[in-house]
Amino acid sequence: MKIAIPKERRPGETRVAASPDVVKKLVGFGFDVIVEKGAGADAAFTDSAFKEAGATIAKDAASALKSADIVFKIQRPIIEGDGAKNELSLMKKGAVLIASLGALYNPDDVKAYAKAGITSFAMELMPRISRAQSMDILSSQSNLAGYKAVLDGAAEYPSAFPMMMTAAGTVAPAKVFIMGVGVAGLQAIATAKRLGAVVTATDVRPATREQVESLGGKFLTVDEEMEKDAETAGGYAKQMPPEYFEKQKQVVSEHIKKQDIVITTALIPGRAAPVLVTEDMVKEMKAGSVIVDLAVEAGGNCPLSKLGKVVLKHDVKIVGHENVPGRLATDASMLFAKNILNFISPHVDKDAKTVKFDWEDETVTGTLVTRDGKVVNPQLTGEEK
Repeated sequence: MKIAIPKERRPGETRVAASPDVVKKLVGFGFDVIVEKGAGADAAFTDSAFKEAGATIAKDAASALKSADIVFKIQRPIIEGDGAKNELSLMKKGAVLIASLGALYNPDDVKAYAKAGITSFAMELMPRISRAQSMDILSSQSNLAGYKAVLDGAAEYPSAFPMMMTAAGTVAPAKVFIMGVGVAGLQAIATAKRLGAVVTATDVRPATREQVESLGGKFLTVDEEMEKDAETAGGYAKQMPPEYFEKQKQVVSEHIKKQDIVITTALIPGRAAPVLVTEDMVKEMKAGSVIVDLAVEAGGNCPLSKLGKVVLKHDVKIVGHENVPGRLATDASMLFAKNILNFISPHVDKDAKTVKFDWEDETVTGTLVTRDGKVVNPQLTGEEK
């Protein structure tokens, strides 16, 4: 069985879907691993490191993909254009594609996979069950994004984070407000606390209060009654009613005036990111304050944020970096690759040296998008219960 790891071609993508350590394990299963030349360069994984791990280095994407039975990728393949520009056209019919496909947001791409006869798995759809935690790319990448968001905010903030007692006077600690307490938010709280900031946080899910407080932060409650039913069975935040957001605006508007750095992380699967920080709120913030919008790729939690840019609005810097995990490419690649390895490992037939998926396994059915020329995921076919 041949597994291919091509170089990522979407603009700004620095990660690679395998690490030398993961390649070594795949080779240990008896698989042939083909890594495209330069695939890991931006993540500090050299061709020689992959070769030492047992991989074959292919000169280009076409050479890597043409006979691959399984393809590991970070981003969904490019389906437009002719020749080598069209990554999907380089894959053979019947190949298995495992990547972050953004399936809920890119239905045309999903139809193209089905038409090409590709069996595709969207890793971002991994069920939130205990057994799948080690396979969850959203958690592994969000964890790094939360950490990096604090560092990005600190880099733009014109003052120090910790309290400093000096002969010339006292420097007050920075006040950091985290909006959305998922994996990214929790890591942001922990990182900001380690840097010496005074941290507050809010989330529609009241169960996160204990997590916030355990990390040394203070929880800002909006409406306890409405927040009782704010979480899906899978652990994600639900779409809240309009009246909740009105209440949230009032509470947050008063709180945000006193904050130095605001980090927003709120995402709802399959929907545009909710607006949490309005322009009116930005106008009320102190000059020199910073907003880091981790939801900018899904439309943004602040309507003033710009994808891939740091902008100055009303004397407030708004950070909208694209692909924040990719700003920590080495660790992000290593974790992503391990997530994929953990996903396929239970289905490896060591005697036959192949992968035989258990089509009844919850991690398989949850992430499977296309098979046998059809779109099969209930979230895309409208059959989800």
